[in-house]
Amino acid sequence: MQGKFFLYILVTIIVIWAMDSVNINQIFKKNKIIQARVFYFLMGISIIYLVTNFLYDLFTSGKLF
Repeated sequence: MQGKFFLYILVTIIVIWAMDSVNINQIFKKNKIIQARVFYFLMGISIIYLVTNFLYDLFTSGKLF
């Protein structure tokens, strides 16, 4: 379980770095700052969860190829 924690930390750093390159100002309506931030936060949490579980299952299943 400790390995999964470190995987969460690593994936969180990568997802934050990758999401920093997205220009969300053009996606959302004007004056909807709170909704845009909540959406951005939930999208980040979702990506972190999915990628971490995918990598953890991939490495623990023993069937990489």
